[in-house]
Amino acid sequence: MELEWHEWPLMLFTVLGQCAVGGFIVLALALLCSKTNELQSKSILKGMFVIWLLMGIAFLASAMHLGTMERALNSLTRVGESGLSNEIAAGSAFFAIGGIYWLIAILGKMPQALGKLWLVIGVLAGIVFVYTMCRVYQIDTVPTWHNGYTTLNFFLTMIIGGSLLGYLLKNGSCHCSGKGLAAISMIALVISACSGLMQSSELASLHSSVISATALLPNYGQLMALRLIFVALGLGLWIVPILRGKQAGTPALVLGFVLVVIGEIIGRAVFYNLHMTVGVTYGG
Repeated sequence: MELEWHEWPLMLFTVLGQCAVGGFIVLALALLCSKTNELQSKSILKGMFVIWLLMGIAFLASAMHLGTMERALNSLTRVGESGLSNEIAAGSAFFAIGGIYWLIAILGKMPQALGKLWLVIGVLAGIVFVYTMCRVYQIDTVPTWHNGYTTLNFFLTMIIGGSLLGYLLKNGSCHCSGKGLAAISMIALVISACSGLMQSSELASLHSSVISATALLPNYGQLMALRLIFVALGLGLWIVPILRGKQAGTPALVLGFVLVVIGEIIGRAVFYNLHMTVGVTYGG
């Protein structure tokens, strides 16, 4: 079976949403840092606009997946009962909390103490949003999704993509050299590679009455390797200059983030193509 891209709206929604949350966390920590002065804070806030742009694109992709605006609104009718409703509600809450903070702060109307509390609440809302994404796919009748790899990989996307995005948006706006963020991203990439290897060995034991999980995507290994190549190249454009005692330029960081997103979308496409329900095969 070849890789199919029928769930591309969900790929964009989950990957961009997770990267946006990670990027917001990085920027929030920079704004909360006592070493960040007023001029640097204004620069960081200007960069934060990209976070909300990505969230807007992510939600637009989500609405396209649902088909109509009416369905998108109806998805909020079962908050607390439906994983999808919880996901949309949590995402909307993060978007609203973070977006309102940004608007008030960029206008210079945000009190310092309230702003710090608001940022902390925004960070928590973002983490809850990513967690609710994970819960949507913890379906006991879909054994290829109902496991710890789903949760782990969603949060790893947040860390890998978000760290690079956050550094890109605050580049030169604070005293942080980025070495810590770069190290966290590399550790997350290694964990992600290990996760892929471990999951590939477990896929062989998963099967329905008519097909095995490995038959759904025979080229799983090649695709995951391709994903790692794109992500590693993207991070390399950021990290290699740091190792040389320099700072990567904005064009290199932008290209790096694009490569990371492409890699994560490939990984997410693999995830959706592994959909298999108990007793039947998906789309077969």
